[in-house]
Parts: sequence; structure tokens; C-alpha cells
Amino acid sequence: MSRRAGFILSLVLLLMLGLLASYLLGKLEPYEDVVEHGPAPEVASSPYLAAEHFLRKQGLKAQRAEGLKVLDGLPSQGQTLMLLADRSNMTPRQVERVLQWTANGGHLLFIAERLWDEEEGKSGDLLLDLLGIQQYMSDELDEEDGGETEEGHEEGEAYPQLTKLYLENEDAPAYIAFDTDFHLFDSQNRAHAWANSDAATHLLQLYHGDGLITVLSDPWIWQNRNINEYDHAWLLWYLGQDSAVTLLYHAERDALASLLLRHFPLALVLLALLLVALLWHVGMRHGPLQAPASRARRQLEEHLRGSADFLLRRSGQHSLLKGLQQDIARRARRRYPGFEKLAVAEQWQVLGRLTRLPAKDISQAMRPLPPQRLSASDFTRQVAHLQTLRNAL
Repeated sequence: MSRRAGFILSLVLLLMLGLLASYLLGKLEPYEDVVEHGPAPEVASSPYLAAEHFLRKQGLKAQRAEGLKVLDGLPSQGQTLMLLADRSNMTPRQVERVLQWTANGGHLLFIAERLWDEEEGKSGDLLLDLLGIQQYMSDELDEEDGGETEEGHEEGEAYPQLTKLYLENEDAPAYIAFDTDFHLFDSQNRAHAWANSDAATHLLQLYHGDGLITVLSDPWIWQNRNINEYDHAWLLWYLGQDSAVTLLYHAERDALASLLLRHFPLALVLLALLLVALLWHVGMRHGPLQAPASRARRQLEEHLRGSADFLLRRSGQHSLLKGLQQDIARRARRRYPGFEKLAVAEQWQVLGRLTRLPAKDISQAMRPLPPQRLSASDFTRQVAHLQTLRNAL
């Protein structure tokens, strides 16, 4: 074959490849790569952010408060205060202040946080005890005294696990997915309205002076991931309608922060002292080197490290992890008597309520250990899960 013929053949092959490529490109369809970045930082740090936006979308004035100091400038009339945060640090004086604000015409909504202790005759939740409302585990109730039940609960009705709120002039109730493990009991018979699931009561309303109090068994129905389920958003609107709503995420502001805000001149002096101490500390670090630890101290550290390695080799991973789980159970019994008598699923629910950790973290830490030996990374990760749960208790 001559050089010219070879050149022509090469051009023909290139032309054919070009046409083939053009045909294949015409058959390709455009596509997009979607990258999930997860929730925005504002959403992750505000579990009720969706609830705030929903209320505003319904035309209600909604604001977020960081502490009970908001009551100093919050009128009672035409206002709803929703205490959705942990109230374990509330003082008797603060409880009295909140109830007085309600008696002046406000609407107070809060979450029951403690179970009733028959032996002590109280729950430790100051708001519940003062109002005569007792919270129980629903599986501990006797059938005869299972609390208030609404007319209309019949055997075989639809959705027995959902709480039903019946309203006048409405043919069907509103459905809310409260946690059915908990039951509210009105020991003083003050409630004028309530809502039940098939086994327990989860919402109570009672008058207090010129105001209104609403008590819920749990707040998870209004968190970002749950508010769009069933009639959760509707219930939020219904309880806050015709008022301005204040959602309080943290019932108690940090004591040191409050002190600094009230005593600004003193705060400046403390800040100056802190700066001097920091400079002194930095200066000392650039001074003479410290003498090495004593021989006895080094021997003690080596002994502790060796003991830990020995226990791991002798007892194995499962023994050490089982010991951590048992320690968690012991700590839980101190805060929840009878914890050891509960079924495993109920124990995990109680741990979630005591620690406010997600159910995924509880199951990750307390699930049965696999029979096979864990890898070093899995063992370290499991220890971290258990330590996080134990520290939260």
C-alpha cells in the first residue's frame, strides 16, 4: 500500500470514529450529582426551629427565649409560654414566678419530667407536684385505675397507639403520636380537658387563676424530625392560637453568664484578672524546664498501664464492655428505682429520657455484644459510646 493510500485510509477511520463519538454523545442524557450535606448548623442546634417557622407561617408571633428572665418583660395576657427544655435546675422561687405569671392570665405549657414516687410522696418535678399531677409508666397502671379515659375509646378502634384529641363540632379527632410509655394522672381532679391513647393520658389542661396550664407527657412531637407527622403541627397551632408564643429552650441560663450580665463592672475586673493569670501562665511555660517526674511516679504510671493491658488480655473485650454496661445500669437504678425490672426496650426508653440522648445512641451502647472479637477500632468506638452514655447519667 502506497503512502497516499495509507493517509486516505487514516482520514476515513478518523472520520468514522468522529461520527461514532458524535452519535454516542447524542444518546447520553444529562444528569446531576446531588450531595447531601445534612441539616444546616442552625437546624442542628435548634430542635424546635421548624416549630417556630410553622407558627410564624400561621400568622402567630413566635419568639425564642434562652431563660426565664424573659418573664420580666413578658405580659401575661395574650401570651403562651412553652417550656420545652430541661427544668431540673429550676428553683422553687422560679416555679412560683412562672405560676404567678400564669395566674395573671398567661398560658403555660410544660413537659412532665419526673415519675411519681409513692414512697416519697412526690416526683421531684416542682411544677407537677404543686399542681397535683402525677406521671407513671403506663405498664405499671392497674386496669381499674388507669387514669382518665375519654368516652369513645372502644375495643378495636383505629390507631389505638395514637393519642386522640376530640373537639366540639368535629366528626373526627386529631391524632398525635405521644410516647405511650408514660401516663399523666390528675390526682386533684382539676383538669377540664385531656387527650388519651388507648392505654394512657398524655395531655392535661387545667385552669390556674385567670390563666391556663397545659401539661404534656413528652415534647418530641414538635421536634424538627417529627412535627410534620400526623396532627403534630396542628396541635402546636391549636395550643398557641390567639396568642403570641414564646418557646423556651433552656429553662435555666448559665449561672456564671447571668452573674456577668448583672454585674458588668465586676465582670471587667474578673476579665482583667483572668488576662493577668493567662499571661503569667504563658510566661511560666517559657521559664526553666521542670524536673522530670519522680521514679515512683513513673513506676505508678507504668503499673497502671500494665494493669489495664493485663485486664484486657485476661478478661477480654466482652468482659470489659459488659462491666461498663452494668455500671450504666447501676447508675440508672439510682435515678429510676425499679430500672432492673423493666424489659430491655423499656430500659432503653428510660435511658433516653434520663439522658436526652437519641434512641440510636442508646441502642448502639447497650445492644448485646457480638460473640466474635471486635477489631481495635470497633472496640474503641464501643467504649466511647458507653462512656458517653455513662457520663450523660
